[in-house]
Amino acid sequence: MNMTFSKCLCVAAMLTLGAGMMSATANADTNKLIIESGDSAQSRQQATMEKEQWNDTRNLRHKVNSRVEKEFDKADVAYDARDNCQQSANLNAYWEENTLRCLDRRTGRPIGR
Repeated sequence: MNMTFSKCLCVAAMLTLGAGMMSATANADTNKLIIESGDSAQSRQQATMEKEQWNDTRNLRHKVNSRVEKEFDKADVAYDARDNCQQSANLNAYWEENTLRCLDRRTGRPIGR
């Protein structure tokens, strides 16, 4: 195909113009920038709810830890009491596992209070 110089120039101009229009359109879409400070009513409410959840969880953990510590102290005291009962010079002393007490075999009463 034999094109004249003017036709070539016209086609080149149209291609350049079309490319320029396409790039202008692409640039127009990316020039939009939305900046939020993050300080909206919704974000403040979300932060308040998260803080309340954290506090509730912390309070629950504290209760659980207190209960575990109380049970540990109870077992620790019972362990020492069992050792004392088993090492007692009283021949009628025995350790009752169900009640965690040192009892007298004859009377069933607690020993060593």
